[in-house]
Amino acid sequence: MKTVYIAMSADIIHHGHINIIKEGRKLGNVIVGILTDEVIASYKRFPLLNFEQRKEIISNIAGVSKVIKQDTLDYTPNLLAIRPDYVVHGDDWREGPQKHIRKKVIETLKEWGGELVEIPYTEGVSISLLDEKLQEIGTTPYIRRGKLRKLLSLKPMVRILEAHNGLTGLIVEKTRVSSGDKIKSFDGIWISSLCDSTAKGKPDIELVDLTSRLNTVNEILEVTTKPIILDGDTGGKIEHFIYTVRSLERLGVSAIIIEDKVGLKKNSLFGTDVEQTQDSIENFQAKIRAGKKAQVTDDFMIIARIESLILKAGLDDAIKRAKAYIEAGADGIMIHSKEKKPDEILAFCREYNKFENRVPLVAVPTSYNSIKEDELAAAGVNMVIYANHLIRSAYPAMVKTAESILLNERSLEAEEYTMPIKEILTLIPGGK
Repeated sequence: MKTVYIAMSADIIHHGHINIIKEGRKLGNVIVGILTDEVIASYKRFPLLNFEQRKEIISNIAGVSKVIKQDTLDYTPNLLAIRPDYVVHGDDWREGPQKHIRKKVIETLKEWGGELVEIPYTEGVSISLLDEKLQEIGTTPYIRRGKLRKLLSLKPMVRILEAHNGLTGLIVEKTRVSSGDKIKSFDGIWISSLCDSTAKGKPDIELVDLTSRLNTVNEILEVTTKPIILDGDTGGKIEHFIYTVRSLERLGVSAIIIEDKVGLKKNSLFGTDVEQTQDSIENFQAKIRAGKKAQVTDDFMIIARIESLILKAGLDDAIKRAKAYIEAGADGIMIHSKEKKPDEILAFCREYNKFENRVPLVAVPTSYNSIKEDELAAAGVNMVIYANHLIRSAYPAMVKTAESILLNERSLEAEEYTMPIKEILTLIPGGK
């Protein structure tokens, strides 16, 4: 019999997928290539089921003779290995982000006279629509809490964006763009103390207490499903930090990032322009150890933020602290810089990559924003946080709107700074 190849993620199976397999079976023996967790996470979203679970499901569907692994979006490696007579796919990939993949499939099949067979798209069903329905259902603290660790194991770069209320949380949750053969989105949400304080009209000096911070966390938890990382400033006193960890873990937050400074909090981007004191290595190690000991699960992450470059203590001090904090149990290291160029961050990365005991590395390219994600990934960075961009972009538009209304004594001219209220309402589940 002839050989038929069908590739799919198989994360959400519906009757359209079954129809594709049925049509393929009419042509010959069906081999299904299941996309790996890493591939799905790189172009789509965090997979609901792992590879082995998805493989088990597809293996038990009538008409499937064999299931193999497809570890790239590109079909070419598997096609060259199998040399199938047919590739079967829905005709929906003629346009959109997968059209480049389709073109390459056709070119590869020509080498041995293979044929692409396209099945009419099944009307009335959509993976994106099913995804939206799942998001509306929500998630649980258990499922959400463990997502960040899994993403770090699956993706070369995890992309995080700041949110400071429910609406901005929805923006992080739902924003997607097509780029080449990929659909890009944010992997998680950063709840910044700076943005949380600013949104409340208060200074960023740890004035907003934990109870108020947790209210913001809950607002975002209620309307999103992506993993959340909390900016924990210094973490406070060790005795207090223990309870912070327990509270966040219970809510389903994935991680807290704490900085190795003491005294009245001043924003790091002021650098040495204001008085800032770095904590001792021993005291910060004790804080990390206490937080890790307080955890109930293995999912929650405590990430240590090193301020040595900010405070001009030098690269050697930063490296020394990174080793010490990892030894104390830190699940990740965040290295910070206020320089306009990424040189000192890249220098840190080169030394950090020599560590035998290495944990995920986090960068926050607020000042050195010319560097691209792939450059940071190549240097060894595992997570990038865009730490305050939504609130910074909202403020100018709101000021211009307010000024326009005052100047023109009506709101007509202010429309250029606003979006239709219907578009905002469609962002909110149940808002239509």
